[in-house]
Amino acid sequence: MRSGALCAFLAGAVWLSAAPVKAPFTFDAMMRIARIDDPQLSPDGKTVAFTVQTVDMPNNTKPAQIYVVPVDGGAPAKQITSEGMTNVRPRWMPDSKRILFVSDRVNGSQIWSMNPDGTDAKELTNLPTGADGVTVSPDGKLILFTSDVYPGCSAANAAPGVGYDAACNKSKFDADSASKMHARVFHALFYRHWTQYQGNRRQHLLIQSIDGAAGVRDLTPGDLNTPPFSLGSLEAYAFSPDSTQVTYVANTDPDLATSTNSDLFTVPAAGGPAKRITTNPGADEGPVYSPDGKYLAYRTQQRGGYESDQWRLAIMDLESGQVNTLADSLDRWVESYTWSHDSKRIFFTTDDHGTNPLLMIPVTGGSIRTIAQGPTSVGSVQFTSDDKTMIFSEQSGSRPAEIMKAESKGGNGVALTHLNDALLDSYALTPLERISVDGADGAKIESVVVKPPGFNPANKYPVLFAIHGGPEGDWGESWSYRWNAQVFAGSGYVVVLPNPHGSTGYGQNFTDAVNGDWGGRAYDDIMATVDYVSNLPYVDKDRMAAAGASYGGYMIDWILGHTDRFRALVSHAGVFDLRSEMGTTEELWFPKWEFQGFYWENSEQYEKWSPSSYVKNFKTPTLVTHGEIDFRVPIGQGQQLFTALQENKVPSKMVQFPDEGHWILKPQNSQFWYATVIDWLNQYTKPIPDVPKSSAAN
Repeated sequence: MRSGALCAFLAGAVWLSAAPVKAPFTFDAMMRIARIDDPQLSPDGKTVAFTVQTVDMPNNTKPAQIYVVPVDGGAPAKQITSEGMTNVRPRWMPDSKRILFVSDRVNGSQIWSMNPDGTDAKELTNLPTGADGVTVSPDGKLILFTSDVYPGCSAANAAPGVGYDAACNKSKFDADSASKMHARVFHALFYRHWTQYQGNRRQHLLIQSIDGAAGVRDLTPGDLNTPPFSLGSLEAYAFSPDSTQVTYVANTDPDLATSTNSDLFTVPAAGGPAKRITTNPGADEGPVYSPDGKYLAYRTQQRGGYESDQWRLAIMDLESGQVNTLADSLDRWVESYTWSHDSKRIFFTTDDHGTNPLLMIPVTGGSIRTIAQGPTSVGSVQFTSDDKTMIFSEQSGSRPAEIMKAESKGGNGVALTHLNDALLDSYALTPLERISVDGADGAKIESVVVKPPGFNPANKYPVLFAIHGGPEGDWGESWSYRWNAQVFAGSGYVVVLPNPHGSTGYGQNFTDAVNGDWGGRAYDDIMATVDYVSNLPYVDKDRMAAAGASYGGYMIDWILGHTDRFRALVSHAGVFDLRSEMGTTEELWFPKWEFQGFYWENSEQYEKWSPSSYVKNFKTPTLVTHGEIDFRVPIGQGQQLFTALQENKVPSKMVQFPDEGHWILKPQNSQFWYATVIDWLNQYTKPIPDVPKSSAAN
């Protein structure tokens, strides 16, 4: 690929119509967007299959279906599935004549096969424990997938490749479903995660022939979830090019609650003992074989127990076992990667100042070449067999993901999907702008700014500062449905999204600076940004509000105890009391790293940086929102905050969602959340309150 093809496209892309009158972007408009994901290029290079999730507000569901679009652009995208609520993960057979996919149309989640036009759908699995995550072998003879099985249905010390006992699994599944006793008994930590408690089942990797004639085999028997929860979003298992081996991710540490030490293992596809091939103390994930089978690419972190260590691109020579890390000179996290068909180069994306540029490096190392870098984020990169056409997804802060193609011969990139064009062209979507201020330690602190539609610099606008989570996260050119800046801007706010110390995309030292310093540099950076923004001629400094979730919620709680410059605050799933948070969260590696030990080992850190230590300073009206099945930041954090606000007579409101976790995902819950947040902000910023904040009406 020549870099000019995509660079020219990214530099010249014009997403917004010049029409003089457009409606402000709203939550209802956002819910009508077709959410495009998981593009998969057919081996013959002619067709892209992908998933589209839509929102059914009346039924409070988000059905997902599979579409196809020709690479030559000769026809619009076509929906090819309709049965069932969920049809996802399209994966092509090597001859491009069939598509494998996961569907819930019959017998729960199972693996299916169909023609590229959606006809002749056939069920390939019928497991009582379901099937998901299908991958097809390069020779087209095998399928690899996951299932939550009962490990006791195979001998505890059985060799990988033992048969899947359908009768045993069904018997136990039926017994669990029929039981009226629901006590949970645990003997070790990590007994719950995200929104679910661990029951009697474990996720395993299963394998079978396409025709199912030889039965289903369990490649990863035992009491572990394999693959485990991933710190990233990459594939956790892969076939070797000759279809004889499977490489997968597993974490075998005895204390999973404090460990990020996932490693890569290989196992014969025909069954046999598994072999650990990485011993790095940090996380290893995302195995991708080179087409010639000589190398294995993956992401690796050097420091164990630190989920936000730099993600490095590693290349293992499979014959010698030697590992080289590439692109370390960039000091940026590697996000995704793909091989050239000649196995000589690897293309990868990084997290850089809120964008995801595409870069290329030889497999042996050397100079890095920029393929695409612009005001957007690129992902899901795939090449045709001649490496002359590239398929990719692209998104920005003012445009949801679309599937694109670019040609190596030059010229602009071309959009293959247009499912949202008509909808988005009728709304005012504001391009992101950037500002920079001097923050803590003299660092330049960038923020993204989204102005309201019809912006007039002669007017004075209220401001919403949105604080990102993590704390090792960032704001940038990506489209969000949970915290959509365009919706808040459409409500009349100048939206400012700062990237303080701790943010990713600015170098690992900048990210590490938040460790053990949660309310320090990051708070100073945010307040320096507030100082700058409050002096902008179009900003009303008396009508500023702030909101955040997770660590962003923590920062709102911290702001409560350290400044009264804001008219209103919104804390979603925020950490309020560090000591009780450490004792109730599931991923214990996180507080252990961030605060250099547990609270009984480093009580001063927990006391110093806990917002609960500064309750007597709370004055600002605050909305508290929280999911009741949030195990990352348990509901007690929000409840403690609300108690402190109420008992100190601070105007406040709490909204709990019984069926939500860390994120508010169900359509009608999301609708209520956005409406409640915007109403709360409007109450204190529109019009200008004529009473002091500390005595404002609730």
